[in-house]
Order: sequence, then structure tokens, then C-alpha cells
Amino acid sequence: MKFGVTLQRLRDSFGNSAGTIVFGMEDGTVSIFGLIFGVAATTTDAKTVLIAGASGAVAAAVSMMAGAYLDVETTRDEADTSGLSAYSTPDSVMSLSNRLAKAGLTSEQSEALTVALQHDRNAVDGLLRALRAAPETALSPLEQALWMLFADFFAAAVPILPFVFLPILQARVFSGAVTIVLLIALGVGRAQIANRSLIRTVGETVSIGIAAAIAGVAISVLVDRLFVQ
Repeated sequence: MKFGVTLQRLRDSFGNSAGTIVFGMEDGTVSIFGLIFGVAATTTDAKTVLIAGASGAVAAAVSMMAGAYLDVETTRDEADTSGLSAYSTPDSVMSLSNRLAKAGLTSEQSEALTVALQHDRNAVDGLLRALRAAPETALSPLEQALWMLFADFFAAAVPILPFVFLPILQARVFSGAVTIVLLIALGVGRAQIANRSLIRTVGETVSIGIAAAIAGVAISVLVDRLFVQ
């Protein structure tokens, strides 16, 4: 019984965090893809590539986790403040009426609904949240942060792992191939979540990853030629 409840809780959390997970995976893939290929372009030592990739992946994942936590916490605090402010000012009824008018109701409809609800604070609060398109279940900053950490680090491991098991020359090819496949999958996920064009979104996602790899290689080669004797 407890396992079933836990599993359902995990599913709900995953569904509420789908956007965070896709964003975290995209960030981890793109940033480490560029880093790995930049380092691998100037060395034949797989250990150097692994150290750079692992340290970069951990640092990026922790940074993104902290960012996700602060972002959700700030958004939640702003929503709470906005909800309370409707009752802390004398013109709260007028504010509700204005929001209803902006939502497309006529002045008569807005006035009638405002008068009907003005003495029911809970009803007004629910209506204001609906007009702001606030989610029924508030997102947990900790949950979002943990999903971001997992997604970012998991995706970052994809371009790194080939260098653990393969010689560096083969690892470069295999790493590039599996990373492109992951970027395509992330593009599909982004398209579904945002209801965007599939081809365009996949193309954008893959292009960003390739651009990051090219930039990483370019800067690494430049530094190697300019500063390494």
C-alpha cells in the first residue's frame, strides 16, 4: 500500500516537473557536450577528458539545482503576496472587477460577479488564482531542485561515458552520436510540452548542441595554440 502511494506521488511529481526535467537535461547535455569535445580536441588522454567532464557536470548540476530552487521559491512567494494583497487594500473589489473585465467579461457581468463574491474571501481568492492561471497544486522548490539535479547530471553523463569504455578516438565518435540522439529526443519532448512544431524544435535543440561543441573545440584549439608551448 505504501509503495503504491509512493509510486503515485513520484508520478505526480514527475508530471509536475516535466518542464524542469527537459530543461535540465538540455542544459546538461549542451554544456557538457561543448566541454567534452573542447577538451578532447586538444588531448589524447582520456583521463583528462573524464576529469574535466565529471567536474563540469557536477558543478553545473549543483548550480542548476540551486537556480531551480530559488526560481520556484521566488515564484511561489510572489504568488502568495499577490493573493494576500487583494485583501489588504481598500480597492480590492475594484481590482477584481478590473481583472474580470480584462478576462473578457462585460462591465455588467464583472460587476454582478464581483458583488456576488465580495463577501466570500475564499471564493475571491480562488477566482483571482484562476485568472492568474496559477496551478492548483503549488510546486515544491525542493522537488523541482532535486529533479533538476538528477536531470542535469544524468544528461551530462551521456557524452562523458564513452570516454570511460572506449579509446579516445572511438569515444569522440560514439559520444557525438549518442549525444545527437539524446538532443533529438529532448527536442521531441520540448515540442510536446510547449505544443510547438516538432521539426523546428528538434532542429533548434540539435543546432544548439552542435554549436556548443563547435564553440568548445574552437576555444580549446585557440588556447592550445596560443598558450601551450
